Formats: sequence, C-alpha cells, structure tokens
Amino acid sequence: MNRKLLTAEGYQRLQNELNDLVRKERPEITAIVSWAASLGDRSENADYHYNKRKLREIDRRIRYLSKLFEIAYKVEYSPEQDGKAYFGAWVELENDDGETIQFRIVGDDEIYDRKDYISLQSPIAKACLGKSVNDEIQVQTPKGKKTWFINKIYYTAENCR
Repeated sequence: MNRKLLTAEGYQRLQNELNDLVRKERPEITAIVSWAASLGDRSENADYHYNKRKLREIDRRIRYLSKLFEIAYKVEYSPEQDGKAYFGAWVELENDDGETIQFRIVGDDEIYDRKDYISLQSPIAKACLGKSVNDEIQVQTPKGKKTWFINKIYYTAENCR
C-alpha cells in the first residue's frame, strides 16, 4: 500500500475540507434535493437535477478524502531538517540569467489551487531533495538540461519572500 505524504498544514486543510463537506455542505444539498423531489415530476425539475449532481460530486470527494486519510502520513517539521531541502521545505532557486523561482515541496494532494507548491514527484523537487543552500542542481527539461543554484531553504512560510 502506497503511503501518501502530507505536510501538517496540508493534512489539516484537507481534514477541514472533509469536515465541512460532511457537516455543512452535504446536509444543505441533501435538504435541497429532498425539497426539489417533493415538488413532484423530476423529469423537468432543474433544481433536483443540478443539486443531485452536486450531491454526487460531494459524495465522491468525501469518499476520496476518507480513503486518503486511511493511507496518509502527516510529515511534521523537524529541526534536523534545517539547512537541507526535504519534504515541506520552501526552496528558492536562481539560474545563471538571474531568474528566480520559489516553491514548496509537498505531496501530490496538496498542489491544487497553489501555484507556489510543487509535487515531491516533480523532477525539480527530486533534484532539490537533500541539497543545501549554494548547491547546484540540474534538471532535465524538454528544452534541455537547466542548472539552478539554491539560494534559500525555509520550513515556515513567514521566512519566505
């Protein structure tokens, strides 16, 4: 069984999402579906069809998150990580042209809705793992090999930027 890695923040965010879906959104939509069904003919009842579809989407997300938490492993920050890039690290890279990028290395389930998060499975994250500030990394891209230098490594968002 594959373990899914989540940062402590990501674990809490997904846990909050699951709680919100189960305790708030699902009961609200279920009530709307029941009301719409009580109106009679469902064949042309837009409220019923729309909210029934929304209820299926919510149920699908609840199932997904429930199964995720069965195999999820919450990775907590440890002071031994300081100075090296590991899971949960914020990393700033710079290339020879002076272009800089900054991102956080997280699990696959945390990258959505965040442009500054990258998956642990991405080539650039793999190249950064275990490296220190001022180390050089090389990443194979479709346009060829790119060289980057690690400028900063942090484990709290407040230290970034």
